[in-house]
Amino acid sequence: MTKLKIGEQSKPRFEFRSFGQNFDKAAKKMAELSAPVPEKVKERHSDEIYIVSKTNDINNTKIRDGKMDIKTYVQTVKGLEQWNPLMKAEFPISKEILENEVFPAFQVGMPELNKKEYTLEEFLEMIKEHPDLQAVKVHKHRFGYMVNDTICEFANVLINGAKVVSVNSESTEVDDILKTIKDLGLEGVENINYLQAIKRVIGMIDKPLAN
Repeated sequence: MTKLKIGEQSKPRFEFRSFGQNFDKAAKKMAELSAPVPEKVKERHSDEIYIVSKTNDINNTKIRDGKMDIKTYVQTVKGLEQWNPLMKAEFPISKEILENEVFPAFQVGMPELNKKEYTLEEFLEMIKEHPDLQAVKVHKHRFGYMVNDTICEFANVLINGAKVVSVNSESTEVDDILKTIKDLGLEGVENINYLQAIKRVIGMIDKPLAN
């Protein structure tokens, strides 16, 4: 078994994540149980744009630092979701990538593309005009931990300015995550990924968060 290292890419991980208004007890326990973590992941801020689609729940698209990153849902094992990288691209982005990879991932009708490449601003304008797509600004203030060899996180998240909190545990090993969920007192809490949480906050899905 390869030991998971925080802050490094590994084979596709399984993930438990949830969103709500209060996970203070779990966050406190996370800090108590955590092994030492590298300075760079102890506390991080990031600004991202998620592109959500009314017709797609399996491809997670976000833009950070001028780069687009799409992950695709693979499977659920014992209530934990596994996601794989589908594509990464930098702006300006070519017409071919938009036609062959990006818009197919959204599972929506293709807009008319009459340029060879598109800047981030032009791409976001296309999203704004599309009836089935919405760009959502997400700010993350994340605190990283390592519990039972799983990468854990407590985060304050702003979704178009609405504040929610998130907890997660991820690893290549399902049983390590299940033990962590139990140790953090999160058994029975709904597993909600970023795509689902954003859609619930903006009203695209009529369902509440975990608490």
